[in-house]
Amino acid sequence: MFERLRLYALNLYFYTFFILLSATVIPLFTLYVVCRGLCSSRRRTMKRFRRAINWYGLVVMAIPYPFVRLRYLDQGNSDPGEPYIFVCNHRSASDAYLMGILPHELVQVVNVWPFRIPVLGIYAKWAGYLNIRMLPPEEFMASAERLLRDGVSVVFFPEGTRSTDRSMGSFHGSAFRLALASKAAVVPLCISGSETVPPKGSALLHPGTIVIRRLPAVTWDEYRDLTPFAFKNRIWKMMDHELKVMENRV
Repeated sequence: MFERLRLYALNLYFYTFFILLSATVIPLFTLYVVCRGLCSSRRRTMKRFRRAINWYGLVVMAIPYPFVRLRYLDQGNSDPGEPYIFVCNHRSASDAYLMGILPHELVQVVNVWPFRIPVLGIYAKWAGYLNIRMLPPEEFMASAERLLRDGVSVVFFPEGTRSTDRSMGSFHGSAFRLALASKAAVVPLCISGSETVPPKGSALLHPGTIVIRRLPAVTWDEYRDLTPFAFKNRIWKMMDHELKVMENRV
């Protein structure tokens, strides 16, 4: 009973501050970006919207601290100024917020639902987030390649849906077709611990530690001779092994 009460208290605390924060920060971010955008190019304005989304995500994930902790482990020695294709496993609705920890200008490839969220949906649209369900394949690829040429990283959750346990689902091929078309380096990003923050099908956050481990980038020279199918399977096996090591499941 005590553990249940503590869980409810944590969530009351989190959602109270989440609502207050959103009601305060989102209008301030919007005002800042719009005012700066009046004397800036469209490219710089979109960059500010992307930065604002990253900041918002980091602040949201800081609210439940110290009950929910976040660790970022970079094993890649990557260049923050270089655009990458990030491939992430997907366990929780909080995964999208975690991307704010990456030191890159980035957009996420998402399904239609983020665009339906009041205010944040407008932010996602203005920031150039890619709706993989609504865009025709040719238009999606052209938009993603243009972002990479402009120095903007693209984040994929290639499972397409959240896992109901710690196992990783099979990957869709869009990220890997984009890599072969653009020759961009692919960075596997392993997320462990987010499956309870909150669990799929629930809004209740549970205490825990989320670990994000960034693996070394896989460069064009390493995958140029692979098909999209072979490439996605190689990355899947790499990430599956790393997650098992992180969670002591080997």
